[in-house]
Amino acid sequence: MSVDPSSLVVTLGAAVGALVLGVDPQVEVEQAAAVSHTVQERAGRLLEGVSAAIDSLPPGAQASAEQVVTETSERLQAEIEALLPEDAVSPDEGVGESGVGETGSDAKQVGTIEPTYSTAVTPMLPPAPSISPFTSTAPDVPIGAVAVFAPWLKKAGTICDGITAPVLASLYSVENGFRYGPEAPVSPAGALGPGQFMPGTWEIYGKDADGDGKADVFGIADPVMASGRLLCDDWNLIEQWKKDGRVVGDTLSLTLAAYNAGRGAVLRSGGMPSGLPDYEIETKPYVGKILAARPAFERMLSPFMALEIPAQASDLGQQVIEQAFRYLGLPYVWGGGNIQGPTAGGFDCSGLTSFALHAAAGIVLPRTSETQWHVGIEVPLDQARAGDLVFGNWQTGGPGHVGIYLGEGLMVHAPTTGDVVRIGEVFPDMRARRIV
Repeated sequence: MSVDPSSLVVTLGAAVGALVLGVDPQVEVEQAAAVSHTVQERAGRLLEGVSAAIDSLPPGAQASAEQVVTETSERLQAEIEALLPEDAVSPDEGVGESGVGETGSDAKQVGTIEPTYSTAVTPMLPPAPSISPFTSTAPDVPIGAVAVFAPWLKKAGTICDGITAPVLASLYSVENGFRYGPEAPVSPAGALGPGQFMPGTWEIYGKDADGDGKADVFGIADPVMASGRLLCDDWNLIEQWKKDGRVVGDTLSLTLAAYNAGRGAVLRSGGMPSGLPDYEIETKPYVGKILAARPAFERMLSPFMALEIPAQASDLGQQVIEQAFRYLGLPYVWGGGNIQGPTAGGFDCSGLTSFALHAAAGIVLPRTSETQWHVGIEVPLDQARAGDLVFGNWQTGGPGHVGIYLGEGLMVHAPTTGDVVRIGEVFPDMRARRIV
């Protein structure tokens, strides 16, 4: 199957943000040329890789894909120009120097007026596939991790108007690099999990969000929803303090500062925490780094924000789809994936269905699309339900491709080499089987 031109839009849009995600927004004048050169060099390598993918497209699709590349090049140039320091915002206005990660031992410690401090490790992004499936020279960014977190970032981003999914994603990239699970690092101050919660605050905000019977600070759903609730509580509190004349400043910047240094630090300072060395070298850069990365995450998350679990899905069908949605954006890898999850950095089509069915219902499918076709019962495609498997690309031995039906003629699948796990239209020759 050839590369779908629409997938280039998603991939290139995310790649633009990735190229500048880790760049310090407050570069010195003498550094500006070097930074600009670095981004331009990375961009050139990215676009060279994309040109090879375009060559594989049918002639009628090449013009469309080339237009995408042209528009992306223009966006990259705009990002490069934005790195120059002429219009840089001062740290007190919310954008500080980069290079400092999770800080402040009373970060997320609710109700504390007099914080204590300790310096925590600067988080590093976890090993992750390149955001561009077309070239190995693009910078490594947490697109796979973002895809895993995306459904919960989206949900937590609706709790209040002030805290959006891109804000939460940017915060999590700074806090702990999206690292989760029992092996996720604990900060020297004792902050836990991808949201870096202090134990006392987790006692207040940690809830079972995904219905697995426990509030897991090292998980994905529970910390993200807890962060959303905490940030929204702080947002509303700071808005009230501003109305009362007790604090001044940008509400979002102050809310992020409260997540790092505590609400008391904001109130005592009458705005952005100041007056102590830790505020200057830790809290202000922390806020600045999150705000600087937010636009990149807006682009990176945009493909996920419009996705909904179809209303007609059965309970098990919905769970199958949710499991597949965890890995939206992860690269296709031939032979990749099994019931445990991705292998070699990704999934192939039947690896994705094997994982999703097992994770949702404990069903162990045969490994290939040809053998999966013999499980369950066939149903007419016009009667397929969300969560059914759909098979196509028929060959002598059976179907060469399998995906998970979403309804309305759409499926989630791992298409082919050079592509990523994504939403796509059902193929004209596809047939459906009901497994759950």
